[in-house]
Amino acid sequence: MTTMTELKVDGEGFLVDRDDWNEEIARELARRDGMEITDQIMHYINEARAMYDNDGVVPPIRKFAKAMGVSTNDLYAIFQKGPMKLICKWGGLPKPTGCV
Repeated sequence: MTTMTELKVDGEGFLVDRDDWNEEIARELARRDGMEITDQIMHYINEARAMYDNDGVVPPIRKFAKAMGVSTNDLYAIFQKGPMKLICKWGGLPKPTGCV
């Protein structure tokens, strides 16, 4: 198991090896971004991971928001900026396409 000190991330802070991910790692990645993961955020992360496992791609924000029963504005209210980028980053998923 990877420890926090051994955590391998790319230049933007995304996990290099998706298999290193667990909820503790997610909390550490969020902490490094100055955020704290709530139960609601962890729910979004786990749902995005499940969608990625099923579809092989990171869901676009509109599809994800619809699946979660929230609006994109709701997600921006929680994450401030780039909800899918942060969900993917903290969730050990690849950077979303269309994300600069």
